[in-house]
Amino acid sequence: MRSPVLCICLLASSFLLSSFQVKENAGAISPTPPNVIFILADDLGYGDLGFLGQQHIQTPALDRLASQGMRFSQHYAGAPVCAPSRSTLLTGLHTGHTPIRGNFEIQPEGQYPMPDTLMTLGKIFQQAGYRTAAFGKWGLGFVGTTGDPSNQGFDHFFGYNCQRYAHRYYPAYLWENQQQVPLPGNDWSTTTTFAPDLIHQKSLEFIEANQQQPFFLFLPLVMPHAELAVPEDETFQYYKTKFGEETPHTAPPGGDYGPEMVIPGYQSQPYPRATFAAMVARIDRYVGEIMNKLEVLGLSENTLVVFTSDNGAHREGGADPLFFDSNGPFRGFKRDLYEGGIHVPLVAHWPGKIKSGSQSSHVAAFWDWLPTLAEAIGAASPAGIDGISFLPTLLNAGQQQLPDHLYWEFHESGGRQALRKGDWKLVKYQVQDAAKTTLELFDLAKDPEEQTNVALDHPALVAELEGLMQKAHRPNPIFRQLD
Repeated sequence: MRSPVLCICLLASSFLLSSFQVKENAGAISPTPPNVIFILADDLGYGDLGFLGQQHIQTPALDRLASQGMRFSQHYAGAPVCAPSRSTLLTGLHTGHTPIRGNFEIQPEGQYPMPDTLMTLGKIFQQAGYRTAAFGKWGLGFVGTTGDPSNQGFDHFFGYNCQRYAHRYYPAYLWENQQQVPLPGNDWSTTTTFAPDLIHQKSLEFIEANQQQPFFLFLPLVMPHAELAVPEDETFQYYKTKFGEETPHTAPPGGDYGPEMVIPGYQSQPYPRATFAAMVARIDRYVGEIMNKLEVLGLSENTLVVFTSDNGAHREGGADPLFFDSNGPFRGFKRDLYEGGIHVPLVAHWPGKIKSGSQSSHVAAFWDWLPTLAEAIGAASPAGIDGISFLPTLLNAGQQQLPDHLYWEFHESGGRQALRKGDWKLVKYQVQDAAKTTLELFDLAKDPEEQTNVALDHPALVAELEGLMQKAHRPNPIFRQLD
C-alpha cells in the first residue's frame, strides 16, 4: 500500500516545478521590484471592520488603509476553515485541486504536510530574488516535513507551526525555522508573553532588516481566532467599560491554563465581548504600525500591502458574532459555504499604482492571488492553476479576464460544496449521504443574503452547475469524503 505522503505527492505531479515556464516574463510593472506584504487575519468576519459597517469596534488604521487604497466587495477566501484556505492562497489551486483540503491533524504537533513538488507563492518570490518570510500561523506541515515553510519558499519563519497550538495565545514556545523558541514566563500554566505581540515585533524587524532589497512578507495573523485572550491594556479597559458587565464564557475541562490544560482548548473569559473587540483593535494597531514603519523607512511608494481574512467569523470560545454583526449582510459563519463563511474583506494599498479611495466589485478568490502577485513582480505563473490575475483591476489598466466560475469544497460537517457562476450560486450540503443531500440555488444579484432557494425554478441551471462541480473536484487520497 502506498503511504499517504507518496499518494499526495503523486497527486501533485501534474503541477511539478518543471511546468513553471508558461508565458513570457513581461517584466515587473515598477522600475524597482515592489515589496509585498500580505496580511491575513484569522476568522475575521466581513462585518468586523469599521469601513464595512462595524458599530462596536474602532479600526482607524484599516479604515485609513481602505480610504487610501482599493476595497473589494466580492472577494472570497479559499475555504471556510484555516489550512485549506491557506493552501489555495499559496498554490493558486481551489479546494477541488489544492493538496490540503481540510484541517487534517498530525499528532503530537502539526498538520498534514503540503507536498514540496508544487510551485508556491513563496517560491515564485524566492526565485525572483526576493527575501521571503512567513510570520504567524502556518498549519501546512510540521517542521522537517515537505510542508515545512522552508520547503515552501520561505527563508524565514517565526510563529506557530501547528494551528492546533495556535488556539493558545500564551504558548510555552513558538518556532523559528526549525528551532523551538521558549516564551519568557509561559509554561502552559502561567501567561506572561502574549505571542501575537512577539510575532508582530519580528515582522517589524524583518521590514527594517530588508529595506534595501525586495521582500515578500506573509503575515498569517492568529487573531481574532478563539481563544478569547488579550493583554488587559488601555484598549481592553476601554471596551470593558463600554460593554459593561457581560455573561462570562466558561471553558470546559482543560480549557483554562494550569496543570490540567489541554492544548486545543479555549480558556474561560469573563469579558468575551470586550476581549474580542480588543483583539480586533490590536490587529488594527499592528496594521497601523506596519504602515508607519514603511513610511519612516521610505518604502510606502514601492510596497503593495494586502489585508484580508482566511474565512468568515467564528463562534467558538465565547465569541458572539451576532452581537457584533460579524458576518455583515451575509448568511452563515466559519465552516459554512454560504457567503458568511467565505465572503471576506479585502483591501489593497499601493500608492501611485492603486487609485486612492477606489472600490471594486470584481469577483475573485484566494487562488487568484498567486498569478496576480506573480504578474506584479514580472514573474511567470505555473501551468495548470485555477487562479486568474486581477492585476488589471488593481491598477485600473488593461483588460481584466473574468473567471468562468468559482468552486469550493469542504470535507467536514457531512461534506459541502459550492459553485458560483456569474450571479448564480449553487450550494450542496450533506454531500457524503445522498439521502440527506440538499441543493440550494441563489441569485446573489437579487438575494446576497441567500434567503430564497430558487433551485426548483431553474432545473436546467442546477444541472449545469452540478456538472461543473463534478468536473471541479479532483479525487484526493487523503481527503476522500466527497469522492
